[in-house]
Amino acid sequence: MSFLRGTDWSLFTLLRQHRASLSEAGGETLGNKDDPLVSIHCSEILSSEVLRAIENVIEEVITSLSRNEAPVLFLNNRSDWENIQFKDSVGLQMTSNCTTRKIRSDCPKSAPKFALFLKILSIIYKLVQRNIYATKRDIFYTDTQCFGKQRVVDNIIDDISCMLKIPRRSLHILSTSKGCIAGNLSYVEEDGSKVNCTCSTMTAVPSNVEGMRNLITDAEFILIVEKDATFQRLLDDNFCRKLSPCIMITGKGVPDLNTRLLVKKLWDSCHVPIFALMDADPHGIEIMCVYKYGSASMSFEAHHLTVPAIRWLGLLPSDFDRLNIPKSALIPLTKRDQSKLASLQMRPYISYHPTWKKELDIMAISKTKAEIQVLTSFSSDYLSKVYLPNKLQFGGWI
Repeated sequence: MSFLRGTDWSLFTLLRQHRASLSEAGGETLGNKDDPLVSIHCSEILSSEVLRAIENVIEEVITSLSRNEAPVLFLNNRSDWENIQFKDSVGLQMTSNCTTRKIRSDCPKSAPKFALFLKILSIIYKLVQRNIYATKRDIFYTDTQCFGKQRVVDNIIDDISCMLKIPRRSLHILSTSKGCIAGNLSYVEEDGSKVNCTCSTMTAVPSNVEGMRNLITDAEFILIVEKDATFQRLLDDNFCRKLSPCIMITGKGVPDLNTRLLVKKLWDSCHVPIFALMDADPHGIEIMCVYKYGSASMSFEAHHLTVPAIRWLGLLPSDFDRLNIPKSALIPLTKRDQSKLASLQMRPYISYHPTWKKELDIMAISKTKAEIQVLTSFSSDYLSKVYLPNKLQFGGWI
């Protein structure tokens, strides 16, 4: 713990502030092994409510047919930024009066999609009725010729979830996890299996995050790592035990739903600072924003997925000059990078963070980017022994 001594902006101070605010709010201070964490779940939607919501859709279809009218499905435009509002306490959230699009049953172009919606609604209905679960991949393989591509199934399921205003988990659909977790954490899975995440190994993020219970940790912070290679490097350096107890998570690039759910669950349970370690490029910054503020396409589930309290620890564009990183080690922005950067600069949450805007401006002016691995130009363990300890001790996050 010696590395935490020094300034009021230390990690310890931040941790103390989090726990103080939790106590003032009437909550418990969690995170001690003598005081196991209470797993916090989203309020479960009863199966009968899910079944009724699906029945309402089918009833409308039947009513239209009985009137000799072509049935139509109305879907929210999930990816339209005009339907998204930004709230600093939640992130990107779908507006209540957003625009919609029609899936008509009497139009040659949309009729096949209309039929696929009814087919997947039927599958979901049976899953909920029988109280069994399936992955999106399972659903795709029930009729690969009919669905054509996995992406078709994925998009329809998300549209159904948005249309019914019911989280995917309550529809009895699970996602295949690709993320990993390691560090000072143990928990019990829904089937009763006990999991102990040690720092020397990585554990796959469960496919049923909401089923995790009895979370126990002494972690003083959580570190989200963008890429698997960096995550593994920190594991090899025994980072989470040498510095101070912590939990590390990686979504191996753009995070899947379960990894985002896990970050949210740990935040709700632990109330310890969460930091993001990303490449200093537009892609890495956008990935961090997905964890922190969510994505436009999943904005209808923002309350279950976003953690606005996440801090950007690094790699920062301002670190290039501050650390005297050799210019030969920096990478020129491609046209695609510049387009992504311009898009990020227009996002509603950037204007809310002047320090973020400054970092993006630095990247735009320099027209360069860098991966976290650029720090190995100093030494192979510079990231774990110098960069991260100094950042955490002296408050080098934004």
